[in-house]
Amino acid sequence: MKALKMTRYGDIDTCLELQSAEIPTPQPGEVLVRVHAASVNPVDNMVLRGELKSVRKEVFPAGVGRDVSGEVVAVGKNVAGYSVGDQVFARVGEDHVGTIAEYLTIDTSHLAAKPENLSHFEAAGIPLVGLTSYQSLIKVAGLKSGEKVLIHAGSGGVGSMAIQLAKSVGAYVVTTTSTANVDWVKGLGADLVIDYKKEDYLQLLSDMDVVFDTLGGQYTLDAFKVLKTGGRVISVKGALDPQTAEELGLSWLLRKILALKSRKLMKAARAKSGLYRMVIMEANGGQLSKLGNLYRENILFPVIDQVYSLERSKEAFAYLASGRAKGKVIISVGEIH
Repeated sequence: MKALKMTRYGDIDTCLELQSAEIPTPQPGEVLVRVHAASVNPVDNMVLRGELKSVRKEVFPAGVGRDVSGEVVAVGKNVAGYSVGDQVFARVGEDHVGTIAEYLTIDTSHLAAKPENLSHFEAAGIPLVGLTSYQSLIKVAGLKSGEKVLIHAGSGGVGSMAIQLAKSVGAYVVTTTSTANVDWVKGLGADLVIDYKKEDYLQLLSDMDVVFDTLGGQYTLDAFKVLKTGGRVISVKGALDPQTAEELGLSWLLRKILALKSRKLMKAARAKSGLYRMVIMEANGGQLSKLGNLYRENILFPVIDQVYSLERSKEAFAYLASGRAKGKVIISVGEIH
């Protein structure tokens, strides 16, 4: 089979290569999926550049891609609930990374039935951004109807999903984007769109119940300037908070080092009697099934920017890295859409 592989850390042009590989055999608790579509996420480029080596070191050649939609073609032992021919989608676990390939095995705990009203292209763009938004806004922030939430970078993959999910629970959604994307983001359902090229959100906002930080850096600390007393700042790019570090099972020494890096954020949270958490998305088939139901009911809808063939995978990575994508960047692997 063909599979996109990362041959070493570095840049897109020289470190990604389409190679031949053996079709894997599903182990107990796994299924073999014929891939119809995969998607590219910022984390894939981060791994390629070597930015996550301290968390996980790659063994080369390494598989690429974490989102997938396809068809079950073989079932391992001790698998219940899935059969050959089932149409499925998933955000695979880190030990199964490699969705930009013609076949791959997936742990069934990370798997969900593909919504029947979505194409494989559409379904492949959901898992990572969907689970990131769900775990951040619903599970950790506990966003409720009537609450005000600021979602940065509303035109991105996570932002475009988070806006829809927040609206689905009845929240008042504020988002930031560039001039060219203002009307497009309004179409996603945002109640207030701030053009960051013309306006300063720090001057316009206050008393937000939740700030969903997708940018990191100074944006994470500035979130507390617009947060109400008792509010919640949830980040996917900020410093790791002590609670999350402990839940990850990190060593005492590493937790101490991380606590120093997050001390300004934790101090800002205490000053607002609020919460700061950094969310590291986890693959979860049960939660993905809940998201799938929202698509079946047409409460959420997929947002796709570009679709590339498997042979043009490098172009997909480059386009995502350019920062111009509105929604998801998809790679077509099989013939069924």
